[in-house]
Amino acid sequence: MKILLLGSGGREHTFAWKITQSRHCDHLYIAPGNAGTAELGTNVEVSPTDFEAVKALVLDKNIDLVIVGPEAPLVDGIVDFFKKDKQLRNIAIIGPNKEAAQLEGSKAFAKQFMKDMLIPTAAYREFTNDNKEEGLDYIRQHTYPVVLKADGLAAGKGVIISQSQEEAEEAFLEMLGGKFGKAGQKVVVEQFLDGIEFSVFVLTDGENYVVLPEAKDYKRIGEGDTGLNTGGMGSVSPVSFVDEALMDKVEKSIIQPTVNGLREKGIVYRGFIFFGLIVVDGDPLVIEYNCRMGDPETQVVFPRLKNDILEIFQAMESGQLATVEVQMDERAAAAVIMVSGGYPEAYEKGKEITGLETVTDSLVFHAGTKKAGESVVSNGGRVLAVTSLGNNFQDALRQSYQNIEKITFEGKYYRRDIGFDL
Repeated sequence: MKILLLGSGGREHTFAWKITQSRHCDHLYIAPGNAGTAELGTNVEVSPTDFEAVKALVLDKNIDLVIVGPEAPLVDGIVDFFKKDKQLRNIAIIGPNKEAAQLEGSKAFAKQFMKDMLIPTAAYREFTNDNKEEGLDYIRQHTYPVVLKADGLAAGKGVIISQSQEEAEEAFLEMLGGKFGKAGQKVVVEQFLDGIEFSVFVLTDGENYVVLPEAKDYKRIGEGDTGLNTGGMGSVSPVSFVDEALMDKVEKSIIQPTVNGLREKGIVYRGFIFFGLIVVDGDPLVIEYNCRMGDPETQVVFPRLKNDILEIFQAMESGQLATVEVQMDERAAAAVIMVSGGYPEAYEKGKEITGLETVTDSLVFHAGTKKAGESVVSNGGRVLAVTSLGNNFQDALRQSYQNIEKITFEGKYYRRDIGFDL
């Protein structure tokens, strides 16, 4: 098969690494990719949200399968674009359509869906500029901390946990005032849940689903989970507190009602569903849905997945997903993200990265990188993910940290406490 993978982050490099292990992969194109994906296939300077350019690439390269990595093209309707186009409609594409992708594209849609399907989640209200004063009154009466979420996509930065009324009012007005652009035209004000988080991933054809290895990521920039939210500073899999009894609750109270509820509403969902969960008093609740795999969770989930990923996709496309048995490496995986100095606020790009060739017994997944002549340079906030496997996540982390010391670029930063709460 000739395959096109859309995206340029650490998730996409991990996808590329997994795809190229398949006997079914004849050639992999990545649009636009990064310095890491360039070692596994052919990078093409095409934006995943430029659908006409994607179409031209698919037809030019005789692509058989398209895999959509990031959320933006899914929320923008790339799957619908393919299905409506006579030249593209028979090409397999992995990802939900625009209606289904609202699970991630609109926090308000997702909360209403959970309410309708009796899926456990935090209490909430939603507000726009039209009822801003009502929103301010709601915030003033709320207990603290309180969570404010921009309704739309905000690159993982649209969630603010406010510790006081003053903080919450300021964040609320900033969001409605355009801090996150169109994403903040509607704001969800949500009850703060005190518990411990983890993530579950399924691939569904709309009828059946398979559950992939679970993971836990660390979103805050500072150690001890302090400071600003980022796209994610590290992850581990498996998660020590996620036992069979808890996963049974997740499946019965969350996964099954989600897949069945989408079908009941006539929403065709074919692709990954990411469940961001929190355990409160022994029970799982949904914090958020994503309509794609997580980043940096993919960097620990796929190294533990023994199955041929393309065979799982083929089973999904042919309606045979129920026959797939997920096989997992029993070892633990841990990923630590190396970021640019200043991230998630202002940071500089173009810093030369050295020492990559000295890494041993770890996988290095590129995110914000690009080639500059013979060198690899930084090209984003999150630059690299160093993933290791071990008998437990502590062993895996030790290996990742040892290799991180070998890699240098100006301003590099990483958290030294991934897994601190496990």
